[in-house]
Amino acid sequence: MSIPTLKVGIIGGGLMGREVASAIGRWFSLLDFPVKLELTAICDLVEKTRDWFRQVPTVTLVTDDYHELLRADLDFVYVAVPHHLHETLYLDVLRSGKDLFAEKPFGINLAAATKIRDTARELGRFVRCSSEFPFLPGVQKVWQFARTAQLGHILEIRSGFWHSSDLDPTKPINWKRRNEFCGEIGVMGDLGMHTVHLPFRLGWRPKRVYAQLQKIYRERPDGKGGMAVCDTWDNAQLHCDVEIAGEEVPMHISTKRLAPSEMNTWFIEVLGTERGARFSTKEPKTVWTFERRGEQVWQRTDVGHALSAFPVVTGGIFEAGFSDCFQQMWAAFVAERQGFLENRFGCVTPDEAVASHELFAAALQSHAEKRAIEV
Repeated sequence: MSIPTLKVGIIGGGLMGREVASAIGRWFSLLDFPVKLELTAICDLVEKTRDWFRQVPTVTLVTDDYHELLRADLDFVYVAVPHHLHETLYLDVLRSGKDLFAEKPFGINLAAATKIRDTARELGRFVRCSSEFPFLPGVQKVWQFARTAQLGHILEIRSGFWHSSDLDPTKPINWKRRNEFCGEIGVMGDLGMHTVHLPFRLGWRPKRVYAQLQKIYRERPDGKGGMAVCDTWDNAQLHCDVEIAGEEVPMHISTKRLAPSEMNTWFIEVLGTERGARFSTKEPKTVWTFERRGEQVWQRTDVGHALSAFPVVTGGIFEAGFSDCFQQMWAAFVAERQGFLENRFGCVTPDEAVASHELFAAALQSHAEKRAIEV
């Protein structure tokens, strides 16, 4: 029996584009996966970046014109470009007759995200958005625990994504620090999708939000000897109400670029009166679970590749990292597109992406008016 091969194109070959090439290059490490991927086309404006992809044996088209890429024989396209370009490029991909693997935040604002979603629906195209951290084995265990364990009355939910690279005031400005390119939602657009993916998938959608947003450094070096205005939100804390089993539950969503000592730390915590669970990438192989017995007990469990949604050749006892969860996310995208995702965790849907923008738009209003806003 022959295994079908899907042809993939990339628009935007930077940090994440190279991760895609790596994930596809190791595709054979997925055990008995019934579909193959082949990276055949790459588009990027930077010659040095394009040259990196020339070492990929299957790449036959290297271009700086994405329209040329969209004329190629491709099954779907992955796009990783600054947020202000999402709407134009995503719509052009969809109208070219190709499916889309999008990057967060799925448009620079709510209007853009809604238009992308609605166009995909009208054209009947398969579209999903990137969010890789929930595909770590430890997070998969938390997801299964939250779905199946009897938690009792849920007390609170905490989800966050923090890093500290922007603590350095001499770090030169880039597009993610300017509203015209990143969007007024700032850090929420950059990191927020990662924090809401798992709660949204569990059905926990905020009813209202009170937001605390911070702009710490108002200018940064422009890389040319001068200074440039830095006008995005650096840190955002969203205090939300969600309804679970007829009860209102507090949910705290936190995204920070200025979090001292943190190095891309993603975390989730769900606490109930009977049971609870938490995971952080600071302890990438450890899941903590709580149970109220005669005593109140937190239990530590180390997990490895054995809990991956899609089996791999790596031994089950070995620790998983970023490249592993990234490949698992891609496997989920392909599995859902081809109809065999079944009960596994899936990538962010267009509806979930729009819901995240609805939350972030309400957060902007909340901060401006210093009150809770209905989502």
